[in-house]
Amino acid sequence: MKPKIYSYWRSSAAFRVRIALNLKGMDYEIIPVHLLKNGGEQLTDSYGQKNPNHLVPLLEDGDIQIHQSLAIIEYLEDIQAQPALLPKSALDRAWVRSIALDIACDIHPMNNVRVLRYLKKLDINNESRDIWYQHWIQLGLVSVEKQLGHDQRVGRYAYGDEPSLIDICLVPQLFNALSSKMDISPYPTLVRIFNECMKLPAFKDASWEQQIDSEGSNPAIPPQEKGEGN
Repeated sequence: MKPKIYSYWRSSAAFRVRIALNLKGMDYEIIPVHLLKNGGEQLTDSYGQKNPNHLVPLLEDGDIQIHQSLAIIEYLEDIQAQPALLPKSALDRAWVRSIALDIACDIHPMNNVRVLRYLKKLDINNESRDIWYQHWIQLGLVSVEKQLGHDQRVGRYAYGDEPSLIDICLVPQLFNALSSKMDISPYPTLVRIFNECMKLPAFKDASWEQQIDSEGSNPAIPPQEKGEGN
């Protein structure tokens, strides 16, 4: 029986897991969980029985249930070693994990649905929320750009010439930045890596517009390249 991923098309965390599964060449089933409709399907009692923190993604693999995207990805790495998403060297593994966590733990949580929803509850207007949103992304991307900009371990991708856990976390975060119409040109290393990743089917097939519950398009592709407009 193939594993199930409870996912939302725009969820950065679910996006990471979809990329990892695709890179591993593993077959899986998507179970959509809409984070906005009816107050958020992730907040229902039925979903809460599966995942008490009421977030996506959630992996069901037989009788096993695992939440938190990086924990799921490390589980996939443990059960199917190739292609590897982490380096062999302990030092390099720690370095890759540290930058992945910079994105997954320091940038993304400041801008996820429940935080933005709470800002709205506090009567913070859309303009101020946009300023909040972009501030935390910019602050984090400046740091990641500095770390990757001159490190000899960086190759075609963030670590060498094969995708790693860094790329898996970076691409969804840049999707969010582009969707908010943020200028990402100050981060040339990240943009170059992003563009390399988006040439790969594993990343393309995990992207927003490819999901069965998609309600939008890929913010990384200009309208004329998507067949829209001129």
